[in-house]
Amino acid sequence: MQENYRKLLTYSYNIVGSYEDAKDLVQDGVEKYISLDKSNIRNTSNFLIKSVINHSINFKNKQSKKDNFGQWLPEPISFDHADTNLIKEQTAAYTMLVLLENLNPKERAVFILKSGFDYSHDEIAKLLDISMDNSRQLYSRASRALKAKNLVESSAVKVQSAAVKKYQKALSQANISELEALLISDIKITADGGKNVRVFKGVGIGIKDVIKLLSLIQKHFLYDKKFSFHHFNHQVAICFWDHDKLYNCQILEVDAKSKIRNIYSIVDPEKLKKIQLMSHS
Repeated sequence: MQENYRKLLTYSYNIVGSYEDAKDLVQDGVEKYISLDKSNIRNTSNFLIKSVINHSINFKNKQSKKDNFGQWLPEPISFDHADTNLIKEQTAAYTMLVLLENLNPKERAVFILKSGFDYSHDEIAKLLDISMDNSRQLYSRASRALKAKNLVESSAVKVQSAAVKKYQKALSQANISELEALLISDIKITADGGKNVRVFKGVGIGIKDVIKLLSLIQKHFLYDKKFSFHHFNHQVAICFWDHDKLYNCQILEVDAKSKIRNIYSIVDPEKLKKIQLMSHS
């Protein structure tokens, strides 16, 4: 049952982008199953998978991000944390989770099931109560949308770790030329302030604007903060601390040439509380 639970949780997390919400959705699905008459249920695993995936799609459809400052970002996960029950190899990288936000929930589910879990279109159609043609169309549409966002493969851990250390050193020393050398020309920074913390911008694009924004953030907010390096969702991150309280978490996407392509800056207090628990595992 534990392995089945981990599979359900991984499916749900990849769809909704929140570990706590995924746990609630899986719990709801299991409780619903327990209370049902099981005489007509031939395959318990398939029933639970179908229930949780559809429950997750419905939840994602209802999720509101209108009141957020900045741009809503997924809740990152550390695989080093003892309580993390996700299947590491099948959990989406952080950049992928962000890009999946460009898809509608059903496209997202089809893409995850096909690309991440190697489901056939026949299997997906049965799980989502759609036709095989519809499954193919949704997958094709999702693939085109993600391709248009210029997704690249994650670089090796050593490459990421070296790049993030250089980035932090250049940032702390206000070394503009070094920062420029580390960033791709169309570098993008995305900030999530949640419902309570105002951020400079939701999104900044291009070296000039991003370095200006990073310099302001460093000067006004991060100059006296301690920092630590971490890995969330297969990507490197820097956590900035105000004494023992997590103040800001920046997750970086680094390509094979050690260039930083994306910076995801989380300052939402609710997300930071959860990240802090994982950072101290």
